[in-house]
Amino acid sequence: MSRPTPEVLAHRPAAHAAQTTPSNPVAQITEGPMNGASALVRSLEELGVDIVFGIPGGAILPAYDPLFDSKKVRHILVRHEQGAGHAATGYAQATGRVGVCMATSGPGATNLVTPIADAYMDSVPMVAITGQVAKSAIGTDAFQEADIQGITLPITKHNYLVQTGEELPRILAEAFHLAATGRPGPVLVDIPKDVLQGQTMFTWPPTLELPGYHPTMHPHGKQIREAARLIASAKRPVFYVGGGVLKAGASAGLRKLAELTGVPVVTTLMARGAFPDSHPQHLGMPGMHGTVSAVYALQRADLIVALGARFDDRVTGKLDSFAPNATIVHADIDPAEIGKNRAADVPIVGDARYVIDELIAAVSAEASDGPAGRERLADWWSQLDDLRDRYPLGWEDPADGTLAPQQVIKRLGEIVGPDAIYVAGVGQHQMWAAQFIKYENPATWLNSGGLGTMGYAVPAAMGAKAGAPDKVVWAIDGDGCFQMTNQELATCALEGIPIKVAVINNGNLGMVRQWQTLFYDERYSNTDLGTHKHRIPDFVKLADALGCVGLRCETVSDLDNTIAAAMAVTDQPVVIDFVVGKDAMVWPMVAAGTSNDEIMFARGVRPRFDEDDI
Repeated sequence: MSRPTPEVLAHRPAAHAAQTTPSNPVAQITEGPMNGASALVRSLEELGVDIVFGIPGGAILPAYDPLFDSKKVRHILVRHEQGAGHAATGYAQATGRVGVCMATSGPGATNLVTPIADAYMDSVPMVAITGQVAKSAIGTDAFQEADIQGITLPITKHNYLVQTGEELPRILAEAFHLAATGRPGPVLVDIPKDVLQGQTMFTWPPTLELPGYHPTMHPHGKQIREAARLIASAKRPVFYVGGGVLKAGASAGLRKLAELTGVPVVTTLMARGAFPDSHPQHLGMPGMHGTVSAVYALQRADLIVALGARFDDRVTGKLDSFAPNATIVHADIDPAEIGKNRAADVPIVGDARYVIDELIAAVSAEASDGPAGRERLADWWSQLDDLRDRYPLGWEDPADGTLAPQQVIKRLGEIVGPDAIYVAGVGQHQMWAAQFIKYENPATWLNSGGLGTMGYAVPAAMGAKAGAPDKVVWAIDGDGCFQMTNQELATCALEGIPIKVAVINNGNLGMVRQWQTLFYDERYSNTDLGTHKHRIPDFVKLADALGCVGLRCETVSDLDNTIAAAMAVTDQPVVIDFVVGKDAMVWPMVAAGTSNDEIMFARGVRPRFDEDDI
């Protein structure tokens, strides 16, 4: 059977949970008596879960007994709960389905806090299942007790503390429904040990009890018509595309809308792949390390149509100086985002797929568009094309003859190609991977955007590969990030998950060092990791110890052959230690807290715009 595309999966109902309304009856299953743990596993099976990432422990242990017998749910034993959470996120981002992770109470649950917060910031559908001490022990500071429901309240879309075995199927179904619909996000289900051990009956499908939860999918027609009128008359419009377009499976519609209007497109860090990099209307990524043309387009626009984006500080720079002359059309499925950072002149609440489809129809009906519309944008495109020509992305080769990290990543993308999945950690290598790899397809670029979580790449790549085993998956990681979660390579080796890891080893915490260079008078306090001077750890030996193939590349002449050697290995994880220069920086750059008008193309080089545009 062919694998559904992420865009199709993104618009699937949340398994059986969406089929439980009275208007869509399903034959009811009643089984039992059984214990709560068995009801939990049966619920996961009925919800279509195929993989759970987790680690057993005392409070959750009852759930692992029936899980041992499940023929439908595969459990992947990770080496750290943080790895389980990021793996669930990577799985969800690569497949469009809900990712699932499981941990025990206390420290097991609190180790999930970072990946839960990460999923919350990036709107990733995840269900985290945690064990809890028995109900009678809650609040007594019992062994391995932590109020994980209270801890995660600000970083989950919703969370539950289960009280009875009878409610387990309903709560699990609600959790998956909430995680996958509307604005996706993580949902936590905390289950006391005595609930898992107690007897209950299993009934499926349950009736969901979510009376106040009705995400607005279709936008208001009047707002759509007003947005279309503005698009048809603007002289300097821009489509500002965020990750919500990918979540909605709206990439095909976005391309149609862009080509219909001739409007330039910028894609945020979370939206890379939503619009093909090769498309002539794509200006690239905006923001702190965006292209000059993308940053300029937003700054000088007279109309910004934001689609599934949130006007975060890394895009806007100093907010009160951002796009001062732009009318704002802001479309988002989450009404709380609209007007949160920048006031919207035309607020549109709705799913990006429906918003874009209805914009296409409305724009097509505007008589002023068409050929006349293209002529209206000719001067705008002339300015933008000039900036693209004068300020392309590039780099300077290191004076000491070491590898340039940008060249490594660019060549990796060229050799591996646009059909692979690329997963980045956080820092300089993340920005270079966003800049120098060409993304042509949705769900091929995974990263921690909102929270900026170091250690994300390896476990997220593991989850992506587990969910999309036919895809080539590369983790592009820094030597700092890699040392936080590389133990999950042991999981990959034992579970037959052959990811590939490119460690961009510059011997330092690179992005922090860049800021120390630019803003702290080159006082390099605690950023030297010793991976260059002392080769501690030796990443090749470490890879071998973790059951992987370890390779090293230090020269341009070996670059292509080393990547080819990694690609030739299909039955084991591969780690390449790319030893690169320590002084490379990410450019362009808008310094934190400054205006986008102050973008620097390179150190000491500010782009020269036309006088009329300054």
